[in-house]
Amino acid sequence: MEAWNESWIGRTLTVTSSTDPTLQGRSGLVLDESKNTLTLLEGEQTVVLNKNSIQFNIDNITVVVNGAKVNQRPEDRIHRTYRKA
Repeated sequence: MEAWNESWIGRTLTVTSSTDPTLQGRSGLVLDESKNTLTLLEGEQTVVLNKNSIQFNIDNITVVVNGAKVNQRPEDRIHRTYRKA
């Protein structure tokens, strides 16, 4: 199973690149996911990230996920087939 099709809640997310340079390198525990956002716990602070503006990896897996390509509800994303790019 690929990183795109797994549940991300409770796993560590690291932003590898972003259209907003202040988000690059941010990392935290995924608390929630919606169609357009990911909510992270960084230390004691929660941060909401827009999926469209980030590329990230989960649990330091080498696969980089483009947030704009996974803009669907988590329950729909888990069952979807993605092209290998």
